[in-house]
Amino acid sequence: MRPNWKNASILAALVCGSVIMLFPFWWMFVTSLSTEAEATEAATGIKFWPESAQWHNYPAALAKMGSQPWRGFLDALANTTVVTTLSVVGQILSCSLVGYGFARLRFRGRDTLFVLMIATMMLPAQVTMIPMFIMFRTFGWVDTFLPLVVPMFFGTPFYVFLFRQFFAQVPEALVEAARIDGCGHLRIWWQIMLPICKPVIAITAIFTFIFAWNDFLGPLIYLQSEEQMTLAVALNSFQNQYGDFRDAHYLMAASIVTMIPCIVLFFVAQRQFVGGLSLGAVKG
Repeated sequence: MRPNWKNASILAALVCGSVIMLFPFWWMFVTSLSTEAEATEAATGIKFWPESAQWHNYPAALAKMGSQPWRGFLDALANTTVVTTLSVVGQILSCSLVGYGFARLRFRGRDTLFVLMIATMMLPAQVTMIPMFIMFRTFGWVDTFLPLVVPMFFGTPFYVFLFRQFFAQVPEALVEAARIDGCGHLRIWWQIMLPICKPVIAITAIFTFIFAWNDFLGPLIYLQSEEQMTLAVALNSFQNQYGDFRDAHYLMAASIVTMIPCIVLFFVAQRQFVGGLSLGAVKG
């Protein structure tokens, strides 16, 4: 049997690419388990495993977050969880509802409004940063979670586009049958459309979760007190305090802990994530 050199070369390229992509994470993990001396050496050379794994670096690093032991990390974790959960819920509800309206409701100027909405994707976020801060400061929302959560309940053009494209492919006969049974638009959206668009919900939830969990600029601008700090801001403060090579093992340990929820979420929802990415690529 002749070897398939094409498949072998593709497999070798994928393995090499995976190693290159995963090596920084492996270096972070090894550094997080190193002693202070080994962490200093890891900054100038490659070390594939420490002589003695220092697992206590993780609780020690988390205890150093904030002015009080463990209090800073626990507060930041709770704040990030609240902001991320509300952001995911708001994004799914608002984007799916707007997407349903663009796909199933007929009104004058619908296509024009849809094009205008898509055009806002070309508007850099930096352009609206100062006006939005002035508006939220006028509302008295500074140092609260509202500036981070409320905009998520008004939708994002990219996710609205995904929901609109999915709802447009749903057979009209299914919607007509629901109308005959006495369902209004809200009931059709809630009981019929949402249950069948799980791939779109999955990709919206994953992307929103990763964005909200790792968001640094928004919390840095609007959250001022330590009690309201999220993990991204707490990690930045930790880096400013323990950012030299001697404390690199603590910094890497804290960074890995903040990454764990995103990694777990991706592996748990991997099938739905891939289904959402391939949405619309093949029509049955």
